[in-house]
Amino acid sequence: ENKSLVTQGINPTKKNKRDKSDTIPSFSEIMESALPAILDGLSNDKHKAQWRSTLETYALPEIGGMPVNEITVNEIHDLLKPIWKEKTETASRLRGRIETVLNYAIVKGLMSAPNPATWQGNLSALLPSKKQAQEPKHLPALQLQDAQRWWAELKMRDGVGSTALMLLTLTASRSGEIRGMRWEELELFDEPTAMQKGYSGIWVRPAHRMKAKREHRVPILKPMYDLISQTGDNAGLVFKSRSGTTLSDMTLSALMKRMHNSDDKGYIDRQSGSPAVPHGLRSTFRNWVAETGQSREAAELQLAHKFGSAVEHAYYRTDLIDERAKMLMVWHEFLEMKNE
Repeated sequence: ENKSLVTQGINPTKKNKRDKSDTIPSFSEIMESALPAILDGLSNDKHKAQWRSTLETYALPEIGGMPVNEITVNEIHDLLKPIWKEKTETASRLRGRIETVLNYAIVKGLMSAPNPATWQGNLSALLPSKKQAQEPKHLPALQLQDAQRWWAELKMRDGVGSTALMLLTLTASRSGEIRGMRWEELELFDEPTAMQKGYSGIWVRPAHRMKAKREHRVPILKPMYDLISQTGDNAGLVFKSRSGTTLSDMTLSALMKRMHNSDDKGYIDRQSGSPAVPHGLRSTFRNWVAETGQSREAAELQLAHKFGSAVEHAYYRTDLIDERAKMLMVWHEFLEMKNE
């Protein structure tokens, strides 16, 4: 019988496996069974849609029809390898999602452990790590020598977008942190306290709005307070669009693009040769810190970055807010050309 199968171009071993696997569901079927519970644990509709679309786009064409007990590390490697370097983040999420689906099959007794999509000691031997695969992408930054000229131009612009971009620059914040700023996050001092401390209050950014998911405090200098006080009704969002909703990220990006196009020299990042963008202003601030000998720890805390070793960070219980207030005042004076 086996010889007869061979003459027909059929591998007897694989046929016997398939015969035994008639009752074993395919990866596609297991995915449909596992997804309801997986998606129920997600709160973001966008993430729910991405979970399914990633598997449908990359996994199902390769392993969708295979019985789950026949899927090996080789099949997973073959489908990840073509996108691992070009789309590292997508490929990494895909691997994790395949692993979750196959864990469901293992728990159901439809395939045996170990999971062929696990990373450590498995795919890690076949693919480079995410850090090795990804080339660092630095967003175009405003050159430090252009900063004062750019700031003078920005101050001449009207509108809520220019005010938001000025506050972003003064605080070295991310765009989303500024655009999502709310009045209830501001703790403003009375006049005697402000005189004593040298700044007007504290902006307490809640953990759910921060990239690191930790609460972050920012000193509010008098120039920052003057900008904030221009914006409206002291309720809800500080920077509102015309419809009363959160400003679009494109509002700030488009403003910087217009500033670049209207300037004779433009505002070009030296390394990439591209026009500077809002997020690159954080690099401008960091370069200024380095060139002027400001406190590295204060700067990293202002940028809401971790610094030093894990042990050092665990014991670092202060956010140096008074020192950061002094540093930001010197930064403002630099932009205003007051400390030349």
